[in-house]
Amino acid sequence: MSSICDVTGKKPAFGNSVSHSHRRTRRRWDPNVQRRRYFVPSEGRHVRLTVSATGIRIIDRDGIEAVVARLRTRGVKL
Repeated sequence: MSSICDVTGKKPAFGNSVSHSHRRTRRRWDPNVQRRRYFVPSEGRHVRLTVSATGIRIIDRDGIEAVVARLRTRGVKL
């Protein structure tokens, strides 16, 4: 599963793990993304999105209709 949020565009962040002795090894921080299914009343169908926890809050705040419209203007195929 791709760990990129469809709504916010969050991706994994990369950096270093620093041990007690200050050795550095590469690591990544993955966003909290989940596959969610939303019903879009204007289309009469469900849409499956990969959204982060922040993306879920944005959908709750603005509504799925507004978020789907924003995604369509960006050129995302749903």
